[in-house]
Amino acid sequence: MDTNNTTAQNASNTETNGRIPGVPEAVAPKGRVLRGKVVSTKMQDTITVAVERYTKHPKYKKYLRRTKKFLVHDAGNTAKEGDVVDIRETRPLSKRKHFELVSSK
Repeated sequence: MDTNNTTAQNASNTETNGRIPGVPEAVAPKGRVLRGKVVSTKMQDTITVAVERYTKHPKYKKYLRRTKKFLVHDAGNTAKEGDVVDIRETRPLSKRKHFELVSSK
């Protein structure tokens, strides 16, 4: 009978707190979230996104613009060329595709 009381108390604790014990309140998204520009939509359910970053040259201290292209899963082909999109890292979907579309601006 005592075990029923403890489970009832645990249930009431989760209801009063509004969260599950042992789980942090703000769970960060897994993987990187990047912003880039759609440069190609020629594949089915896949877009190519160019992400720019600025790096400082170690010797000359000049900032250089570096661009990298990622293949991104776009279910339904919603994004168009030229759109600025947010992408999130996910499990590998194919040999080169390991990002998914989060939002389109």
